[in-house]
Amino acid sequence: MRKRRIVVKIGSSSLTNDKAEIDQAKLQDHIHAIAKLREQGDEVLLVSSGAVAAGFKELGYPTRPTTLKGKQAAAAVGQGLLIQSYNEHLRNFGIQPAQILLTRTDFTNRNRYKNAYATLTELLERGILPIINENDTVSVEELTFGDNDMLSSLVSGLVHADKLIILTDINGIYDKNPRQDPTANRFNRIEEIHDDILQVANGTGSSVGTGGMRSKLLAAKVALSLGIPVFIGKGIGSEKLIDIMNGHGDGTYIGGKLLHTLTTRRQWISLHSSVAGKIYVDQGAEEALLYNGKSLLPAGVYEVQGDFHKGDIVEVYNSTSLLGKGEVTCSSENLKELISRRTYSKVKTNEIIHRDKWVKIRKEE
Repeated sequence: MRKRRIVVKIGSSSLTNDKAEIDQAKLQDHIHAIAKLREQGDEVLLVSSGAVAAGFKELGYPTRPTTLKGKQAAAAVGQGLLIQSYNEHLRNFGIQPAQILLTRTDFTNRNRYKNAYATLTELLERGILPIINENDTVSVEELTFGDNDMLSSLVSGLVHADKLIILTDINGIYDKNPRQDPTANRFNRIEEIHDDILQVANGTGSSVGTGGMRSKLLAAKVALSLGIPVFIGKGIGSEKLIDIMNGHGDGTYIGGKLLHTLTTRRQWISLHSSVAGKIYVDQGAEEALLYNGKSLLPAGVYEVQGDFHKGDIVEVYNSTSLLGKGEVTCSSENLKELISRRTYSKVKTNEIIHRDKWVKIRKEE
């Protein structure tokens, strides 16, 4: 059987007890399931919440802090407690963990993005279990992932995972809140995530976590755009992750059979890059980019906005809407000169955006 790469995300509610302390029985159950998955040859990356939940009582907070400084102080204390608990349990299975703390900058900065990929790949090749969390201690509020659901989705894309499993305290996605309405029906499978599904998932999550079902669906939507199927649900016992991978999980499976993957470079362009300008193209260039798998040539460009340089990322528009994003091979000044003089046939590099550095964005998005 082919070795699969699986990202497992465990939320705070699935790790803590009613007192908001790390529940050692829950933790042991998760680790046993991860060990079983690894025993059959699969690679596993763990995205684990719980640092703030583990630390805030040690600081004297009666409940989870709401201020940024309170959360960061709790995370500083709790991250050590959390990884210590993982180490103690994983030792019983002969598994060596590695702690990885990420921030948004690790994704938006191209070199750090490449380095994160290289580090995670090296750890997996050496049989190490990466345990990933947001670096809450130093993250500023406007540059956070929002919650670990989105972090797990982006990590899944980064490592080209075969599956993202989001474990929570509710067994899947429902058409109503199952905690409030006994007539709620569960979606066993969702092919795509539309607005009507998002509207029925507006819960705020548990008292120790940051994400509800809506955040999980938004994360799943990103994962699907990167070609990664998702499971959202719960489970008990050492076989729960194996059952999920075999299609027998207690939750909701998200994603159709035909998912298109994106290369690491295209993922960075699509989700993490900063846009330096805009290019407007005619109908011929639009068709070449969207339907014919061609590169963008200067002949199809009729307007340039912004001040950008070679290697920057720009958005590409037709007359009315966004078509996609790509990495340019020349500056805005040079491109404007090409357009005004129409001297593109005399330059060595005709391509303004190569097709391998182009990402199509559907118009409805």
